[in-house]
Amino acid sequence: MCGRFALTLPVEAMAQLFAAAPGNDLPQGPNYNICPTNDVVAVLGGGDTGGRRLAALRWGFVPRWYKTPGDGPLLINARAETIAEKPAFRDACRQRRCLIPATGFYEWTKDADGARLPWYIHRADAAPVVFAGVWQDWEPKEGGSRLATCAIVTCAANDRLSAIHHRMPVVLAPEDWGLWLGEAGRGAAPLMRPAPDDVLTYHRVGTAVNSNRARGEDLIAPVAV
Repeated sequence: MCGRFALTLPVEAMAQLFAAAPGNDLPQGPNYNICPTNDVVAVLGGGDTGGRRLAALRWGFVPRWYKTPGDGPLLINARAETIAEKPAFRDACRQRRCLIPATGFYEWTKDADGARLPWYIHRADAAPVVFAGVWQDWEPKEGGSRLATCAIVTCAANDRLSAIHHRMPVVLAPEDWGLWLGEAGRGAAPLMRPAPDDVLTYHRVGTAVNSNRARGEDLIAPVAV
């Protein structure tokens, strides 16, 4: 799964990296502790407009039938194995896929006493991590503000990450970004697979990140194991 991540790239760098026009309401970084219900930066395909754009999406997908954003479970992840059939995600999987950039993400193990031990996971080549995502606009039935929401697609962990957790985000290579966004034809389903073992690496970090209120670059600093 993916329940927290970091993003330190400036908006200008992301706009250049993804050849995308930035929106006016993007969350400002760096943010070393992005949590569910926070706004995240996402790359949306151009559709009829013909160009990619960077948009702010609330992390926590809201199905259309929810009466309020909190009307049911908080859907921060969508399982690759069932995304095409689940009523909450199946239309978005076909029509509204996005890229969600990160610098890295966190996962936890437990020690013999049950204490939560955080790990920071990032690309071995220090490039940005790009998650496969799905998004949807939610609107209340009785008026009110539209809410643009998203979820990160997850799959079974590869051998390297399975030592920490049995699930991992779907990480897309640059050559697959266009296909996931629907710009390069159909057939994105094969992309929902674990990243090769040599793509990601990880290290232990301090327990400060166990709090969703923690901030600062020290959160990703290695600690001795």
